[in-house]
This record gives sequence, structure tokens and C-alpha cells, in this order.
Amino acid sequence: MAHARFVEIGRVAYVNFGPEKGKLCVIIDVVDNKRALVDGPSTGVARQQMPFSRISLTEFVLPVKRNQMSSNVAKIFDSHEVVKKWNSSTAGKHIEHSLRRANLTDFERFKLMIAQKKKSSALKKELKKLTVKH
Repeated sequence: MAHARFVEIGRVAYVNFGPEKGKLCVIIDVVDNKRALVDGPSTGVARQQMPFSRISLTEFVLPVKRNQMSSNVAKIFDSHEVVKKWNSSTAGKHIEHSLRRANLTDFERFKLMIAQKKKSSALKKELKKLTVKH
């Protein structure tokens, strides 16, 4: 199976570039083969045309009709608890983890490095015990 996520009306997308980076939106209409009309009234994304290169398609699809009003999109978006589902998905957790790592201070990065060294050392000792040469 080559692709499982297709561009379709109602597909929830994650904005990965631009002023709305990090927000979720819903595809309302397809303008051409490079742009879509998106709307995210619950997440702060204004209705606008956005190139497909700026968005990543998620696994969530909402029952939204073509060119539906923003208020109806917001109701459907909130009733399906898309943000909650996104935060519990693998992709959402990965992005949240990378943001948390990016916001570490120098001292927190240092403590993380020391913890990784201790973990690696402990693993090497246990592996050495298991692979005792006879």
C-alpha cells in the first residue's frame, strides 16, 4: 500500500511551515493540484489557501461538506475532539517530544547527556555479564 492518506474534503492537516506552524486545520476545498482551502476556527487558523507543501495530512477525517461555514466546521472539530486525539496519536506525541527537547536549557541538556551516559554504561555492564566467554 503506497499511500493511506489522501487529500479530501474534511481531512485534518497539521501545518508544518509558516505563521500557523504547529496548528491543526481542516481541508475545506481543493483549489488546484498544489493548494487547498483550509480552515481551523478552533485552533486559530483563518480560512485561507495553503499549499500542500506547508501541511501534513493526518489520519483524521471529519464529516465536513465542501465550503462549509467556519462556525459549522468549529462545531464538528470540537465534537470529534480532534485536538485530544491528535495529542494522543503517535505523530502528535513525536512533535510534542521534539518541541520539549528543543526548549531545553544548556543545563537540562547537560543533565540529559549525563543520564544517557549512565544508562549506556549500565546496559553495557549487563550485556557483558550475559555474554560471558567460556
